[in-house]
Amino acid sequence: MPKSRIEAFTDAVIAIIMTLLVLELHEPGAPTWSAFLQMEHKFIVYLISFISLAIYWNNHHHLFQLVRKVDGRVLWANNFLILMMTLFPYVTAWVGDYPFDWPPQALYGLVTLGTDLAYYLLVQALIRANGKDSKIGQMFKHYPKSYLSIGLALLALILGKLIAPIAVLIVNVLILLMWFIPEKAIEKTL
Repeated sequence: MPKSRIEAFTDAVIAIIMTLLVLELHEPGAPTWSAFLQMEHKFIVYLISFISLAIYWNNHHHLFQLVRKVDGRVLWANNFLILMMTLFPYVTAWVGDYPFDWPPQALYGLVTLGTDLAYYLLVQALIRANGKDSKIGQMFKHYPKSYLSIGLALLALILGKLIAPIAVLIVNVLILLMWFIPEKAIEKTL
């Protein structure tokens, strides 16, 4: 299978997920700024989720620039990544309604952790399909960013349970900052 098929499919699904995400935002109860400000937490969580999805898409795009071959494992790893991303509209809506409660924050944190794990598994499947000496194999041979993301996502869940549920969202924003700029080494390689 050419890699362009998996890229096009992923692009389309992420676009749909982003559309569903905004559909979970409902207008304020009145035509006033104070009514809008009463729902600011919903809007903030929406922005965090939208930026998360945009970052995953940007990095997925850069990742596939290094790839020549995809196989069945890559397809399943990519589908696992898509599955995890499709949960963002649901958990975003729940956290938007209950930003300071543990169950919504825990589920948001688990979805983020699952998405980070899925991205890591996708990278590993791509390395296996393209070889350790390929561009992707060389680029991701020692890549602590993925491990750090997974570790921080776990830490977010622990802090959210022990200190305050909102810690899950705060730590996830820190993870976003780490991934905001796509890997410059990939651009230099190309």
